Amino acid sequence: MADLQWRAMFSVGLDEATSREMHVFAREAVAFSLKPNVSDFFPALAAADLQSVRRVFTRHLARVYQLIDQQIDQRSHDREAAGGGGARKDDLLDTMLDMEEHGKNDVDNSLVNINRDFIRSFLTDIFLAAIDTISSTVEWEMAELLQDQRIMTTLQQELKMVGSQLKMVLGSKTHVEYSDINQLPYLEAVVKETLRVHAVVPLVPNKAEATVEIQGYTIPKGSTVLVNLWAIHHDPEVWTEPDKFLPERFMQHEDINFQGADFRFIPFSAGRRICLGLPLATRMLHAMLGSLLHRFEWTLPLDGKENGVDMSEKLGLTMTMATPLQVIAKPR
Repeated sequence: MADLQWRAMFSVGLDEATSREMHVFAREAVAFSLKPNVSDFFPALAAADLQSVRRVFTRHLARVYQLIDQQIDQRSHDREAAGGGGARKDDLLDTMLDMEEHGKNDVDNSLVNINRDFIRSFLTDIFLAAIDTISSTVEWEMAELLQDQRIMTTLQQELKMVGSQLKMVLGSKTHVEYSDINQLPYLEAVVKETLRVHAVVPLVPNKAEATVEIQGYTIPKGSTVLVNLWAIHHDPEVWTEPDKFLPERFMQHEDINFQGADFRFIPFSAGRRICLGLPLATRMLHAMLGSLLHRFEWTLPLDGKENGVDMSEKLGLTMTMATPLQVIAKPR
């Protein structure tokens, strides 16, 4: 996932060592983000950084910034050498550099000021957020499918049927692409049900922009409000058998999408602003799961068959499997 995201941003891959290094940082960032920080409760002590939160983040971020700065410098140099018209990759970095250039030429100052610091911070956020969330969700998807052969078989039959009906839309491909998703409603239902049962970020923090009263409670301006997406997605008044993994429920409600307009299902939103990663996540979750099932037959090892999959959860900023999933893959 780290390599795919790096390619989306810079059109080059990450070597394995660097990819693992970035994944370690992403996991540490998630762990640190939910630990109580004494500096939040006693601002006068913040400068002392008693729990070394700032020191740990600064060390890791310096490395990420270094790698991103190298890509920005190289692309800027290539664009300048080509006279601005060549050396384009049409990736996320090119888009950001175009926005920076438009901002420089904005005499009315009507555009958002995009500069090097903004680009570096934005790309860092996008990169680190994608590594853990998408990979963890794919792991939950596979765990649920391996526990219910009916769902696994139904999904594999859909992939096979679409491949034959559309004259090798999938049949001759090695991977499922996002353009195939409209022809794969059951795959989409499996992804939706996974995000309902296993919320990527179960507690979404928002900050109150004004003092408001809700059901007799006063929420002061500036307060952090945690929206419990897990509880919403498991509400028995909204969902029949909410703890069961039933993709068919979304086949009956195809109008419920990822955008968060229907408050029964809000995996990427808990407020006015939707998650920046929604376009990436929806593409990757469908394409990765579909490709894994299209290319391989999956079975549990003997211990998993006898004792079942350990579905216990480990809560950080993201909700991951407490026991990493182990499976056997056989090329189809």
